[in-house]
Amino acid sequence: MVRVTPDEAVAVVGGVSPLATSCHRAPRSLSPPTLPWMISDGVPSTSKFRCEDGMPAAERSKSGHLPKEQTSFVGRRREIADVRQALSSSRVVTLTGVGGVGKTRLGLRVAARLRRAFADGVWLVELAALQDRTLLERTVADAVGIRDRSARSPLEVLVGYLRDKQLLLVLDNCEHLVDRCAGLAAQLLPAAPGLRILATSRHALSTPGEHIHAIPPLPLPDLDRTPQGKQVGNEAIRLFAERAALVRPSFKVTANNYPTIARICRRLDGLPLAIELAAARLRTISPEQILHRLDDRFRLLHEESHAVLPRHQTLRAVVDWSYELCSPLEQTLWARASVFADGFDLDALEAVCADDGIDRDQVFELMAGLVDKSILARHDQDHSAEARYRLLNTIRHYGLDALRATGEQLVLRQRHRDYYLDLAERGKAEWFGPAQPEVFARTRREHANLRAALEFCLSTPGESQAGLRLAGALHFYWRSCGFLAEGRQWLDRALILDTEPSRTRATALWTNAHLAVLQGDLPAATAMAQECWNWAQSRSEPTTLAYAICIQGSIAWFSGDLPHAQALLEDALARFEALGELSSTVVTAYGILVVVAVFQGDLARAVTLGQHARALCERYGEQWGRANVLYALSLAEWVTGGVAQASMHGREALQGMRTVNDTYGTAMLIELLAWVAVGAAECDRAVVLFGAVHQIWPLVGGAPVLGSRHYLATHEACEQQARRALGDRAFQAAFDRGTKLDMDQAIGYALGEQPPPATPADATRTPLTPREQQVADLVAQGLSNKDIAARLVIAQRTAEGHVEHILTKLGLTTRTQLAAWIATHPQPPEDQ
Repeated sequence: MVRVTPDEAVAVVGGVSPLATSCHRAPRSLSPPTLPWMISDGVPSTSKFRCEDGMPAAERSKSGHLPKEQTSFVGRRREIADVRQALSSSRVVTLTGVGGVGKTRLGLRVAARLRRAFADGVWLVELAALQDRTLLERTVADAVGIRDRSARSPLEVLVGYLRDKQLLLVLDNCEHLVDRCAGLAAQLLPAAPGLRILATSRHALSTPGEHIHAIPPLPLPDLDRTPQGKQVGNEAIRLFAERAALVRPSFKVTANNYPTIARICRRLDGLPLAIELAAARLRTISPEQILHRLDDRFRLLHEESHAVLPRHQTLRAVVDWSYELCSPLEQTLWARASVFADGFDLDALEAVCADDGIDRDQVFELMAGLVDKSILARHDQDHSAEARYRLLNTIRHYGLDALRATGEQLVLRQRHRDYYLDLAERGKAEWFGPAQPEVFARTRREHANLRAALEFCLSTPGESQAGLRLAGALHFYWRSCGFLAEGRQWLDRALILDTEPSRTRATALWTNAHLAVLQGDLPAATAMAQECWNWAQSRSEPTTLAYAICIQGSIAWFSGDLPHAQALLEDALARFEALGELSSTVVTAYGILVVVAVFQGDLARAVTLGQHARALCERYGEQWGRANVLYALSLAEWVTGGVAQASMHGREALQGMRTVNDTYGTAMLIELLAWVAVGAAECDRAVVLFGAVHQIWPLVGGAPVLGSRHYLATHEACEQQARRALGDRAFQAAFDRGTKLDMDQAIGYALGEQPPPATPADATRTPLTPREQQVADLVAQGLSNKDIAARLVIAQRTAEGHVEHILTKLGLTTRTQLAAWIATHPQPPEDQ
């Protein structure tokens, strides 16, 4: 948010404010034939001022999203084969086992091997940091890239999106959400025939049809057999050796040290996490010393307790030992760092964990010590400029126990909350400016920690107003980065808990009302905006009052009352101008006025207002609001027939949307650029864009342009014009090429950064579906029906049905004929 003087705001555009010169100009109507969506007394049920995607570009590939492996994967060939086989016959497979046995690594390795079998990708849903059970469905939707803007339940959204998808969900660390995960699986699987679920949990989900696969520890080495040459056959020994080499590059397994290492691995019951923690000790002590200390630790543990299961006892002993090997200050930092819900950087660690015995300038060295001991793990999946760290789930829970024992948990959670409240308020202040991309990336990285801070505020007596303040400060994130529904959930909870009239509550009211408007929940938005207006009017709070009026103007626009919307928005903008208040919300109000002017046929005024708002954004380096204004300008230029200007504005706007991974804005702009291409007689390009956006709409609301009858009329008119120009066959070929593009490819093509997608030589001849093409290719490679079923993770009966259907469709009778047909009809390889 920026404060500017009225003179500065006016001076941006030639010294004259368009509000002062053109706000009351009589509108002129467009004739019905010009634009069919303008001849209604209403407005579109949705607005272009909704920017939605927090997912990094790498997460939007059609192949799904799996993290890169940070360390080598050792062994488990038999388990991988068994789990793949289980997934071919069962639609939900749960990997169970004790903590530290390697369930997550195995699940991710299996999922990576199955990418080709799932046309819509394999998607990891990380649940370890999720504390609020009610956010499970929303977390799954977020993981697969859904940014639905409606007020529908997250479950309804998921069911609608997954219904026709061929997709694998990997639900990782379900043990604290077993009942909820089981219920979700029971709801999704019957509705989505192509869905499979691979879960990892210490306990079975107990959902119908579940295949439970217990993951054993690694095979124990034989003490009487030493390795031959350089080969180390035992997986536990290999794991120890590979992790030891990370801290001592010269380390090798030899005939001399093999017996000691074998005894270490046997003492640790073959548990991978325990072996890795022990191997990390080689930085400072020898294998013989590791074994001696483990023997002492297990002897003490055996004397203290016989009630714990042996493998649980093993891991506890190793973690206890790792804790004892830390210095007292390292132990304290370990315990305090466990308050973070997910990854964190050095700045966060210093801010939250320093003080009371740890000086801020000691934190880095203590953190480095914990990294050396494999307690903290470097975690840079998002390619951030700042190094990030995290505690493995087992290690974090041990730290939480230690923190509770010190009595510091409440203090540390308050510090954690204060840090993330400051982060949110800095983001709010910096959003309207050149730092916007960095603010987006920073806030997205900290989503799990922000959730934890909010949950602490709303579940701890006396902290609700801080929660209200935090949820309100994140308005820019909820609105602009794809989390409308989650923002409403937090704000609704906070407003119920903190009912005392205050500036904080009033800010939360207009913030939540804005989100409700964008969801189409106009009754709730109206009530909250009115309460905010009443408070601001009674307290003579001019800024809050201006925002309340602004939101009331948005409500009028969504309700179809264009004159009232115009009056309210002009009133609000005049107040903002007098106050020197400038934010993305203010710019959005200008953008709505532009579209109102377009709808009323006052195109000159629309362009003037748009240019004024654009200049404000460019003066302060704001990108998201500028992109929304450019969309409105592009629409206005297209209506007047200015195709070149419309295309230029649209592409500039799309660049801005890409900056914050805005799925909704991206879809609206690709749709508009398709309309512009039709107007420029570039019909093949237009239809490719229609095909590309057809794949994006389900992520934000399902129907094209979210079902608005006004926009749909134009969409249909443009499609029909392109079809007449190209003919049905060429139209379908171009549309199909567009559907093959993932998000980044679609954006690149719309911007002219990538060449048109290639047209396969047989694109208009092959009658096979993508799945049938997969099966036919495997037949041509000589695979049996059983082998095809295993490769594609389907039942053998299903594979047999595919083969029979393909032969019938192609008029063939033998697999040999099919192989010959494939040889003469090659398909381009798909990106994996």
